[in-house]
Formats: sequence, C-alpha cells, structure tokens
Amino acid sequence: MHNNNKELTLSAPLSGPVLTLAKVPDPVFASGAMGDGIAIDPLNDTLHAPCAGVVVHVARTGHAITLRADNGAELLLHLGLDTVELQGEGFSMLVKEGARVSNGQPLLRYDLDRVAQQCKSLVSLMILTNSQDFQARPITLKSVKVGEPLLHIIRRQASGAQAEADLSGETFVGHIRIAHRGGLHARPAALIRQTAQGFKSKSQLHFAGKSAICDSLIGLMGLAVGEQDEVQVSCQGTDAEAALQALLIALSTALAEAPHAVAPAPVTRHNRTAEAGVLHGVCAAAGLVSGPLFRLNAISLPMDAGSHDPAQQLHALDTALTAVRSEIGSTLAQAKKHKHIDEEAIFAAHLALLEDPALLDAANASIDRGMAATHAWSQSIDQQCEVLAQLGSPLLAERANDLRDLKQRVLRALLGETWHYDVPAGAIVAAHELTPSDLLQLSQQGVAGLCMAEGGATSHVAILARGKGLPCMVALGSTLLDQQQGQAVVLDADSGRLELLPTAERLSQVRQAQLDHQQRRAEQQTQAHHPALTLDGLHIEVAANVASSAEAADALAHGADGVGLLRTEFLFVDRNTAPDEEEQRSAYQAVLDAMGEKSVIIRTIDVGGDKQLDYLPLPIEANPVLGLRGIRLAQVRPEILDQQLRALLHVSPLSRCRILLPMITEVEELLHIRQRLDALCSELGVSERPQLGVMIEVPAAALLAEQLAEHADFLSIGTNDLSQYTLAMDRDHAGLASRVDAMHPALLRLIAQTCAGAALHKRWVGVCGALASDPLATPVLIGLGVSELSVSPVQVGEIKDRVRHLDVAECRRISQSLLKLSSAAAVRHACHQQWPLS
Repeated sequence: MHNNNKELTLSAPLSGPVLTLAKVPDPVFASGAMGDGIAIDPLNDTLHAPCAGVVVHVARTGHAITLRADNGAELLLHLGLDTVELQGEGFSMLVKEGARVSNGQPLLRYDLDRVAQQCKSLVSLMILTNSQDFQARPITLKSVKVGEPLLHIIRRQASGAQAEADLSGETFVGHIRIAHRGGLHARPAALIRQTAQGFKSKSQLHFAGKSAICDSLIGLMGLAVGEQDEVQVSCQGTDAEAALQALLIALSTALAEAPHAVAPAPVTRHNRTAEAGVLHGVCAAAGLVSGPLFRLNAISLPMDAGSHDPAQQLHALDTALTAVRSEIGSTLAQAKKHKHIDEEAIFAAHLALLEDPALLDAANASIDRGMAATHAWSQSIDQQCEVLAQLGSPLLAERANDLRDLKQRVLRALLGETWHYDVPAGAIVAAHELTPSDLLQLSQQGVAGLCMAEGGATSHVAILARGKGLPCMVALGSTLLDQQQGQAVVLDADSGRLELLPTAERLSQVRQAQLDHQQRRAEQQTQAHHPALTLDGLHIEVAANVASSAEAADALAHGADGVGLLRTEFLFVDRNTAPDEEEQRSAYQAVLDAMGEKSVIIRTIDVGGDKQLDYLPLPIEANPVLGLRGIRLAQVRPEILDQQLRALLHVSPLSRCRILLPMITEVEELLHIRQRLDALCSELGVSERPQLGVMIEVPAAALLAEQLAEHADFLSIGTNDLSQYTLAMDRDHAGLASRVDAMHPALLRLIAQTCAGAALHKRWVGVCGALASDPLATPVLIGLGVSELSVSPVQVGEIKDRVRHLDVAECRRISQSLLKLSSAAAVRHACHQQWPLS
C-alpha cells in the first residue's frame, strides 16, 4: 500500500466483480449523494480493511464501518443494501470504535447465505465520505480478490472560492421524531447531507447532548440516532427558514414507509445573528475584485456659467418633462394592465411629482435668472430632498428617493447622448439597477465591478457584463444603497458575496488573486488560437456570441473557432424603419468577413413580446415572453423573415453561413421555413443550401429533439430562455434570480434528451446560452453530449483551457449521476468536488 500526504492506494476489502456507483441498485448511493467510491458484489464472507487507519464509526447493527485513513480520507464500508433492517442478524463485528487497524485486517464477518436471502442486495460499497477534500480514481473495474489494488485516493487542491456557510440572518429550529427503521444510518444521513448542501445556511442536528453539522456524514451517523428518537434541527443563515423546512421534509420523506412518521414541527424563531459586513446576492458575471464602493445616484453636471436664454431653456425643460411623462405613462399603463398594484402606486406618484408646482416653479424661477435647464432642475430637486430629509419621516425619505430617480430621468432627457457618470476607474459601482447603456458607459470608464440591489442573472445587463469580463452581482437588496461612498470592499461574484469590511490582509489576498487571474488569463490567451481537445482527444468547438462585425473581429482575436450566435436584433432596434435587404446583407457579410475562414451562425430576428419595435406595432400582451416572439413573429409578418432570408442567401461564401431559428416548438414550423428557404433558393438561382438549425429554448423543443434533428442540420440550446420556461420563473425577477439556474437537474435532463435525440440522426448540438460561459458547467455539458460551446469573446481562452483538462469518459459517467440530484445547488456542489475550478 502506497501512502503519503497526497496519495493513497486502497486495496479491495472484498473479493468479487467491481461495479461503478452508477450501477448500484440504490438511488442514494448511485447518485453520489454520499460521496465518490466503488462497489463490489462479494463472493467471500469477511470484510477487510482497505488501508491502515482508525475506526471512527461502527454501525449499531453491525453492517457498516467507517475508517479514517492516515492521510485524512474517510471511508464508509457498507455491506449490502438495506442490511440495516436485519438489525445485526448474521453480522459479527471484529473491531471496536476508536481501534487502530492495519491494511488487510479483518473488520467484520457475515453469514453469506443468510444475509443474501434476507437483504435487497449483497452489493457492498466503499464510499469516500469527504469527497470535497479527496478524489477517488478506480484502478480496475474487473473482478478483484481481497488485498488487490482497487482505488487511488488523491487529495484535491484547495480551491480559493470554496463556498462558506452563510451565517447572516436568523436561526430557525424545529423538532422531528425519527421513524425510519434502523434510525439515522448511512442512507438517510446522506439524504440529509444532500438536502443541507442545497442551501447557504449552516444546518445542525442535535441529539442526546451531542451535535453534528448536516454536511458531515460521519457526524450524522455518529449521533447514533435510533428509531423513534426525537432530534432537533437548527439552521442559521439568510435562507435558514427554507433550509429547515427542506430538512424536516427530507427527514419525513425518508420515513415515508413507516406508518408513524410525524409531520414537521412548527418552526421557532431565534435571535438574528448577522455575518458582520457581508451582503449576499446572485452572481451575474464571475470574478473576484476589490476597490472603493461608488454608489451610482447622480449624473455629474459641468459648472454652469449662467446667462442662458430663458425661453430656450424653458422649452428644453418642457420637452424633457413631456418625454419622461410619456415614458412613465406607458410604464403605468403596463402596471395597471398586469395589476401590479405596488408599481402602479410608485409610478402614479412619480407622475404627480412631475406636476408638483413647488418643483416646477423653483426650476422656472432659476431659468428666468439665466440658469441652464439641467442645473435649474437639479437644484430644485435637491432643495426639495433637503426639506423632506429634515422632517425625519421614513415615508417622506422614500419620497426623496423617488425625487432623485426623477432627477436622473429628466437630466438624461435633457442631456441626450452627452450625459455621463463621474466614476473613478477601479471603482465597484453600486446601483438600484443598471440599464445596458449605463453598463456600456461604465465599462468604458474602467470600473472594476458592478453590484445591483435588484436585477436578474440572465438579464441583458448580465449578458453584457459577462461579454465585457466585468464581475457583476445582482439581487443584493436595498441595504446595498445605504453603504458609505468610497469604502473599500471586496466583490466576490463567484461566491455571491459583497464584503463590506475586508481586512488589509483580505484586500491584499484579493489583489494577489486578481494578479494571478490576469496572469492565468494571459497564459490561456496564448493557447486560445489552438483547438480545444480533451485529454482523450475529443475536439470541442468554442465559438463566440456576438452582435456586430466589430464584436466578431474581437472574437476572432480572442481565438474563437467561429460565431456560435449572431443576434440580428442589433440591426432592427433603436430606429424608425426596418433595415432593407441590402443593409442586412452588408451587415451579415461584414461579420462573415471579420471571421476569416470560420463559420458564422446567424439567428433570425427574435423580437416581439417584451422587445418591441416602433415600426412594427404588435398588440400589448399579458405575458410577453409567452406571446408573439421569435419564429411566431414570422408567422404573423412573413415578409420580415422573407427579407432576412433573401439577405442571408446573398452572402458569400454560403458554406460558412448557418441559419438558426429561434423559439421553435414543433416540427411543422421548421418544415415550413425549410420549404420557404428552398423556394427562395430556387427563385434567386442559389444552388447551395445554407445549413439550417433550431434553437432549443422551449421545453417542447427539447422533448421533440429527435424529431427536429431529423429535419434540422444542427441544434443550439439557449439555456437562458430554456431555464425560465422550464422553471416557470422570470429570468429578470430579482427575487427569483438565485433560483433561475440552468444547472437545475430538470434543465440538465432536457439537455441530455436533446443530445440523445440529435445523436440518433448524427446531428451536433451546441449551447449558446449563459451556461456555455460558465466554466463549472463545461464538463457537464461535454458529458451530456454537447460538442460546441458559444461563449462571450473574452471567455474563449478560459473555456478552451477548461476543456483541455477534462476526460470525456469521466465527464459522461459523472454527468449521468448529476441528473439524479435534487437541486441546482446540489449539482454545483458536486461539480466543485469533481472538477474544482483553478
């Protein structure tokens, strides 16, 4: 046996055929919920120690034992499935808890025939219960004899971004009686651990004066909780109440077979204990940065020399006020239509404030004295805010916030394109919510990161932030806006944390991490122009998502293998008339030219619903994202798609142009467009047919992938929309932002089904949604059968580097087990364990 601080070779504890965990006929073991490991179908009657170590736990019923090896690896040796129900009959334990054992020493004997007849299966397991610290690599999957080498155990590299338990928020406590036959043994303990890992909070089980954190399988089993024993569960953190309810349900679900299972007890509330100086939010664009916090609440105005023409300035202010009233009026109409009572009240108040004589009279008086409209308006608002602040009423302070919001809106209307924020380079910007135009300007001003009180992780702002490589967090809550201007903070978007009181040591550590990251990015960029080949030689295409020829040129410079998604909406929005065929052809040709010899996937126009065009009046819809959008618009206005297809058929060479159809839900839609494309080819005398692909962004399309693949040349998965449609959660909803996660097992199952359906017709599948840009997801997507990833241009080098460190066979094996997990959090946790991010 080889043993040092990093590596350990485990010998076979039993003789017999070796199975991977995925083949174990038990969902808890097979899913990897307990940890990584191996199984043996035993042919002998004695379990031996796989290495030297200490016995840290012995099951009361004699069917399982846990060893701690000298290097710290903890190994659960579990003989048979459901053997806890034999209550020790047929088992003879040969060692005691706390004993030191040598490699190969007999640990327990059992009556082979008797146990085999009475239990579900004799398949026995060797599980690495602290898989977060160690990795198990099988040496053989053939039959083994006791003592033969079976597994390599390797210590994982410590990851700097390990998620910590979240200790802000309240403590919640509940009680439940354990009714599962055999008490809290390995299987229910694993379910409890898996449930707890789906939350940020710290969860503990308390019994007979002892406590165990729910993260520790050994700790939970070590409590020796028996059938009918009552335990206390406590959870502390921002999501503690939800964690407690989930744990109580998990405990009672595990007991479902018992007739006397009890309902979860009422939850009791304890004193709030906050994690000092940390705000928690949702990662919209990954990264770790530090810098001064800069609250974005004022457009900076230059000095005003005065002596302006009052008539001119009054006209400018009137025009701006009319524009803002119109904007607010349409927002108010939408709020009324959707019965959003709170929004309606806010915007009705804003409209009333815009008519407020105190504001208007003060601004007009300043303009009469020769002041610029911008400064007059700004000054009149500031004076009103000061008056309200002095009254000391929280309600009136809220009204001051509304006034500041109106100040911004009217100033923007007055300044047009010339407005800008005065933000220092290297700052971390805090705002209620940013618009895409805000983000583009801030990016040019060299800010280090962005954080918002509201917003969603797949919003357009989030997509832009990822594209610019700007760390960004959303849904941090209104406390963000109360922070002191200029204080040094750490934005750890990877872990969803904004640290408000970092020590000098922490700031230094973050700066070093930033330097390391920049160096790693530079190294990745030197290799970015080479193909992305996995360790076992599979080529994964890493393309880029772009919206213009300039972005395409940027993508090529970053090493992209092509354009995986050209969003053509950039040609249609922010204008009064539709682009004609020649303007479209010229724009598409420019993108093709910018990409050299590489292929370009061009998505047909995806507007409608929530993306309205001034020159294309569509009915206001109760549920815009479920209405006329994507290919459905082409069914209502076929001339728009026809013109776009004609423009695409005129680009050269057509062999490098692939057409992608958004929002397809049935095969007939695809066949109709294919026939239309064939007819246009004939009409234009084009002999070459461009490849035609389908966006998989609606669950119906994923479920029909096999039928669609029969008629499409390729499939491209849009994970942003697929997430919101599958989970029935608006992807821009701040309150749900943390839950709209494409790593949800339901999404992964749809991706797996898409790849399986496409494979039957030998079609390739790509991913162009945000998940493709998430390095944690790279091994999962490859394991499920994706062969093309389309990412933000700045991430091409990073994702290619990630691909080069992966083994496809391992990705496939582990990805299948992830489909059985219960939540996105559980999937992400498993991925961090299996494929740590460097």
